[in-house]
Amino acid sequence: MEDIAVFAIELARETGELIRREREQAELSYSYKQGTELVTSADLKADSLISESIHRKFPEHRLVSEESTPEAAIGETLQSPVWIVDPIDGTVNYAHGHNQSAVSIAFADAGRVRLGVVYNPFTDEMFVGRSGLGASLNDRPIRVSSETQLNRAIIATGFPYEKQGIDAMIDRLRVILKHCADVRRLGSAALDICWLAAGRLDGYYESLSLWDFSAARLIALEAGATCGHFSEVPDGIDPQVHNKDLLIANPALFEQLQPLLKPRAGL
Repeated sequence: MEDIAVFAIELARETGELIRREREQAELSYSYKQGTELVTSADLKADSLISESIHRKFPEHRLVSEESTPEAAIGETLQSPVWIVDPIDGTVNYAHGHNQSAVSIAFADAGRVRLGVVYNPFTDEMFVGRSGLGASLNDRPIRVSSETQLNRAIIATGFPYEKQGIDAMIDRLRVILKHCADVRRLGSAALDICWLAAGRLDGYYESLSLWDFSAARLIALEAGATCGHFSEVPDGIDPQVHNKDLLIANPALFEQLQPLLKPRAGL
């Protein structure tokens, strides 16, 4: 696993330098998946770099990537070696010159995610989580916040490109705003969750895609967070890969947030 960790960290840094350089030096081209979700030429170049590097180093491993193999996430299991990758998490931020974007790389095997790496090249922050070995930011250990009072907590969330169901999301946001100190939205789910792991945020909830959260979820878990959902996980689905209604927080706040967010009549 240490060889895999060294490889993933180096790959995340190399990819981060590529996307930083592309934005500084190149004329980015843009397209939209399903007419709503932005993709830049840098996303595709970063995806090629990651995919080719993994296939060259570990040809027997599977790959789930947002840009090249999203369909592989359907029915995903973690029993055999698999990499779960988002070349640029926070593409809209990236395309608009914001600095909250990151490379996200997770590795899973034998039924669980074992390594998570999230790298923001614009702040040079490398978040790493190793299963059973803790989490770090630039090689220094990190822990979730110790806040226990929801009315003093900063909670993060996000909103999808597809606006179906937006009314329920706004209702949930209204409930959370009534009970917490304030809400943040970085525009990168991976960084939202890593900031929670580092104690910069106190809770996080959203529905995501597998590549958005796999690496960051492990980092938060290893930093002491409780990682779960605010709705029931369907029978037969591994909670590690269930992407709907995620809830991540320190243990005390998780217990307070879950009942507030649970689906109920009128919400």
